[in-house]
Amino acid sequence: MSRAFGPRRAQWIEVDRPDPDVASAASLDLLTRYDLIYRTLVAIQFNFSQSGHPGGSVSAGHIMTAALFGSMQYDIGDPLRHDQDLLSFAAGHKATGLYAMWALRDEVARISRPDLLPAEDRLRLRWEDLLGFRRNPTHPTPLFARFGSKPLDGHPTPMTPFVRIATGPSGVGMGASIGLAFGAADAFGADAPRIHMLEGEGGLTPGRVYEAVASAGSSGLSNAICHLDWNQASIDSDQVTREGDQPGEYVQWDPMEFFYLHDWNVVQVHDGFDMGQVLTGQRRALQMDNGQPTAVVYRTEKGWRYGITGKKSHGGGHKTGSDAYIEALRPLLGDAAESVPQVAEPGDAEAVEACHWATLEMLRDVLERDERAVCDEAADRLEAARSGLNDRERRPRPDGPDLDRIYAIADPTTTPEALRLEVGSKTPLRKQLGAVLGYLNEQSKGAILLGAADLLDSTAISGGSKAFAPGFFDYGSNPGSRTLTMGGICEDGLACILSGVSGFGFHCGAGASYGAFISPLGHIPARVHAISQQMKQDVEPGRFAPFILQCGHAGMKTGEDGPTHADPQALQLHLENYVPGTAVTLTPWEPQEIWPLVAAAFAAEPAVIVPFVTRPNEPILDREGLGLAPAAEAAHGVYRLRKAQGTPDVTLVLQGSGVALAFVQDALPRLLEDGVDAEVVYVASPELFDRLPAETREEIFGEEAGRRAMGITGFTAPTMYRWILSTIGRAHTMHPFMKGHYLGSGAGEQVIHEAGLDGEGQYVQIRRYLDATRGAAVVS
Repeated sequence: MSRAFGPRRAQWIEVDRPDPDVASAASLDLLTRYDLIYRTLVAIQFNFSQSGHPGGSVSAGHIMTAALFGSMQYDIGDPLRHDQDLLSFAAGHKATGLYAMWALRDEVARISRPDLLPAEDRLRLRWEDLLGFRRNPTHPTPLFARFGSKPLDGHPTPMTPFVRIATGPSGVGMGASIGLAFGAADAFGADAPRIHMLEGEGGLTPGRVYEAVASAGSSGLSNAICHLDWNQASIDSDQVTREGDQPGEYVQWDPMEFFYLHDWNVVQVHDGFDMGQVLTGQRRALQMDNGQPTAVVYRTEKGWRYGITGKKSHGGGHKTGSDAYIEALRPLLGDAAESVPQVAEPGDAEAVEACHWATLEMLRDVLERDERAVCDEAADRLEAARSGLNDRERRPRPDGPDLDRIYAIADPTTTPEALRLEVGSKTPLRKQLGAVLGYLNEQSKGAILLGAADLLDSTAISGGSKAFAPGFFDYGSNPGSRTLTMGGICEDGLACILSGVSGFGFHCGAGASYGAFISPLGHIPARVHAISQQMKQDVEPGRFAPFILQCGHAGMKTGEDGPTHADPQALQLHLENYVPGTAVTLTPWEPQEIWPLVAAAFAAEPAVIVPFVTRPNEPILDREGLGLAPAAEAAHGVYRLRKAQGTPDVTLVLQGSGVALAFVQDALPRLLEDGVDAEVVYVASPELFDRLPAETREEIFGEEAGRRAMGITGFTAPTMYRWILSTIGRAHTMHPFMKGHYLGSGAGEQVIHEAGLDGEGQYVQIRRYLDATRGAAVVS
């Protein structure tokens, strides 16, 4: 029994011969010759680094050549233009090819049309930059320093011009590239830049890619074009997918079925090494007008004509100066391959660099002397790509997102009238966060695109889109919605897509789920986004693009769902776990703190904002009447929730909504009845605290206070180690795992009680700490 696909909006077509008019025979020959030069350059790069991924770089050469010199509209002279098409390397391991292709493109323009190139070297990837392949910025060799060569990362980052996002971790690049397409579609409207993404079939197998591809298909993301290098080889397999009646070793679909299942148009190119077929396939992709994304699948061979093929060529290549390396150069250089510079001492970094540069100069001479026709053809096509872009006159939507507006109104000292809460009422932290995001979104004309793992209302992130069109975003039929479909229950793909949305530069992507799930699954794309934003400063200095990873239903108050969901460890995965300045965590305990913390987080301009919010209703307290600091103090990150009246009898550090509320409502009144004068410090964001001047930090909570303090946290014990500096203080610090077991299910209050973190438990432990420290020396 066999079954066919159900109804699809998409089409599946095949290309087994070139269109007669796709290019002249002479042009096809010159583009094919360009690919030969490119493959030679890939071989040279691996020879001198003995690192990288030559096989997949070689198999994608025709694809990249056709896209950059035939299908894309962009301006090589200005990589910062937002209106141009992008080629995003979802397959980050093809970085060897990325750098070779970028440098060769720059070189042919330098030879034939230098006027096309940027005036500033930081906006180019020059021939000289190839000396920086997989080199550290502190690389000590003389030519690297003399030429000011770029340190080219092992996988792509925005330190390289025209690279908008970092890629490399399995599956992240595909989701983030689709996020770029969402960002472009919303920012520019009907005539958005096309996001071309390059991937291999192995890169389709991670689960996060299924989710991201489903999202794009369901959203009619027609400006997304995936170029799929189907070479059937991964690191361990030479039969990744099913092909015909031959089962795959990893998956039992072929790439055409995979994309068509998710309602992507499929253009199946039978021979990915026939330049005419490749150009024709890309032409077909551009002609699609059914409102769906498109995948062009090219049948190729990993390591084609390199001398090592299949899985062996994935991360391996010819030994330095070997006969096989010489043979890889021979198709271009002929007998001159025998005289290429050779490294006498492979361990001598300066000698290797000198030999590398001599080889690049030799290839440069070949281009200038023998390949002028190739250079002229490529340069003419670069001019055509720029002219085509200029003729389109793409402009961002006049009523489109205004991300700058969020920063203009992010004042943590004054809560907007629409967000003020009535003392004595109740509201969940999650709901107030949704309201804050909704306010910012409305003020910024929709600069926040959001999504959830099938938990929009449950996490209350849906509040961020209430002022906009209901339903899910669809590029064709519902472009006014701010809510992206994420393909279902998919924290993994969600975080990848929304990081890419932010990476395009016009939006803040915001995604939500249970903290127990989205914190670990979202950490990888969040970290990669932070890397992207730091690295882009070399090319495009400016503010980091913000990405919000909302950890909803955080901690013990989600007890009804049990220990699988009520995870206190989620914060530890992000807390101070990024390069300083690139990320901010937020742990409000009372709803009035949400606006000051979110506003302060935006004002800090990090790449990643990670708020932890609980599920139940929380009381809006009369903080002044209770002798507590105003909510705006939370913007300092760490603040004195209660100041002792004199010399404190005890110093307490709190973090987490459940424990803080139990302390304020139950433990603190009993301590006051006992005449205990407590200095109480609350940790709302260590990263915001770190932004304060040193003297202010010392005044709020200095090292001496840390030696006197004990902690009470709703998260894991290590989140207190920075604040609690004494052995006795740490021994008495309270946390959810202090009884040595995972907690059970039940209402949040019951789970907090089981942990011993309710008001009674806190009171007893604080009294023990007081007894233990009376007359005892505090040991750091």
